[in-house]
Amino acid sequence: MVRPLIRPFTEFFRREAASGIVLMLSAVLALLLANTSWGPARYFPAVWDQHLRLSANGLVLDHTLGEWINDGLMTIFFLIVGLEIKREVLDGELSSPQQAALPIAGAVGGMLVPALLFAVFNHAAPTAGGWGIPMATDIAFALAVLQLLGPRVPLGLKVFLTALAIVDDLGAVLVIAGFYTKELHLNYLYLALGTWGLLLAFNYLRVRSLWAYLPLGAVLWFFMLESGIHATLAGVLLAVAIPFRIALTRPELLRRVEERLALVRSDPPGPDVDARVLSEELEALYLQSSSPAQRLEQQLHSAVSFGIIPLFAFANTSLVIAPAAVRGLLSPLGLGILVGLVVGKPLGIGALSWLTVRLSWASLPPGVSWRHLWGAGVLGGIGFTMSIFVTLLALGEHSADTDVAKLAILLASLTAGGLGFALLRTAPTPPDQTA
Repeated sequence: MVRPLIRPFTEFFRREAASGIVLMLSAVLALLLANTSWGPARYFPAVWDQHLRLSANGLVLDHTLGEWINDGLMTIFFLIVGLEIKREVLDGELSSPQQAALPIAGAVGGMLVPALLFAVFNHAAPTAGGWGIPMATDIAFALAVLQLLGPRVPLGLKVFLTALAIVDDLGAVLVIAGFYTKELHLNYLYLALGTWGLLLAFNYLRVRSLWAYLPLGAVLWFFMLESGIHATLAGVLLAVAIPFRIALTRPELLRRVEERLALVRSDPPGPDVDARVLSEELEALYLQSSSPAQRLEQQLHSAVSFGIIPLFAFANTSLVIAPAAVRGLLSPLGLGILVGLVVGKPLGIGALSWLTVRLSWASLPPGVSWRHLWGAGVLGGIGFTMSIFVTLLALGEHSADTDVAKLAILLASLTAGGLGFALLRTAPTPPDQTA
């Protein structure tokens, strides 16, 4: 009875954990190439400054390769983030106040305390605007560490950390939209909002074909790009509009399953043909019993986890580790990020989670001890993907401060991962569980 309920989460967890390992290898390779002078490697960081120009019917888009990755491909990542948030809110760990209280409290604490610590270090400094950098948790890296721990980690902790990271992503999206938009072009913003309104109307009218949503999603991306609001937020807005609920009620779904199985069983023409017919019938049933949002997330998740995010890491961690960047780790910017991620994250997650349980607004998941939860809080200090993304918005893509911030993020994420692994590895092993 338990396996079918946890299998979707288990598949999600394993895919995210595996992608975290690929992500780490991409970052290591980028650092090696950027800091060696062998052959073409010495030209490696400059590759991302090469321009790629697209034009059609007088419309011209001219951006560097780095910008196409950060503003274009990362929109698909944010689309997946939006779909994950929507799934958890409508039918997951965030679907009821009792379930959502603990991860929401942990996520809020894990965003506020690092931002405050960064602000303390960078008060009145030119880098004060980077307070959003240490707020985020990299779900892929954090779950990769949990995967390495295997059965030592209770399933409830994996679910908690996943839900917390998803709320964390939502917070990052709101911060990007509200605080890192530098210039607005209202005409394009109105066009973007009008396009989003049309997408929401499709949802209201129960239009369920993805081909009605995806082309308009591309139009929405262009209008957002030109409006001054970061184009990747178009992915989140598109996710909100795509239908999540399936078209059939539970009784209707069960009836159709029985009808199709009865049809296949009646007078089968032969084993080979029977298998083909059964496959076709099950495929048709899948299309009826899954929502457009579920299908799109399933189709895109692997491409994002094993393609787009590693490529983003590969492009944005290709920094030369110069002496000035190393010295910058002791600057207000470097210390704000290091202390924010390594100290602020576990302190905020643990303290607000403890207060929520103390007030009886939530309870610890089954099999999860406070040692487990503090270990998850330490893993929350693995910022990486979203932290680097906010760095590019807050400090620009080419500056000495950006290099310092990236190096601090890498060092803090490595430290948080190591400390979290050590803390959870020495925690008592939970009873046998299905995972």
